Amino acid sequence: MRARDLLSAFPTLSLDTPVIEAARLLAEQDLPGLIVVDDRGLPFSILPGTQVLRLAVPGYCQDDPALARVIDEQHADRFLDALAGRTVREALPPEPRELPVADPGATVLELAAMMARTHSPLVAIVDEDRLLGAVTLQALLDRVTGL
Repeated sequence: MRARDLLSAFPTLSLDTPVIEAARLLAEQDLPGLIVVDDRGLPFSILPGTQVLRLAVPGYCQDDPALARVIDEQHADRFLDALAGRTVREALPPEPRELPVADPGATVLELAAMMARTHSPLVAIVDEDRLLGAVTLQALLDRVTGL
């Protein structure tokens, strides 16, 4: 089985897309992450949903989860308000990581190894300088477990 067999169309964002738009897209389409593209439409980075949360959740709550408990429910439910006016660029790690990109002929083991190594829930599939879509962790696991 190859990447081309697991490939699906996938939404993309630019670095300057409002990150709240990314959060909405993740929620509406039940996605594990998004592909951030450059000006040529090629993958620049993968934005996992957890990176959006990292930008939205106050640092003191990430450092000491007990502090999150002292925030009343009304305010806790509005933590995404912190994303207002911020861009996808700000949600990405400051140091670029290995970009999980493969060609359509990659095997499922190659894709799984790349996901594991890069801690990415998806791999962008590129052929001849054209983004074809992505293979998600869910699609990969569904296929290899026979579901």
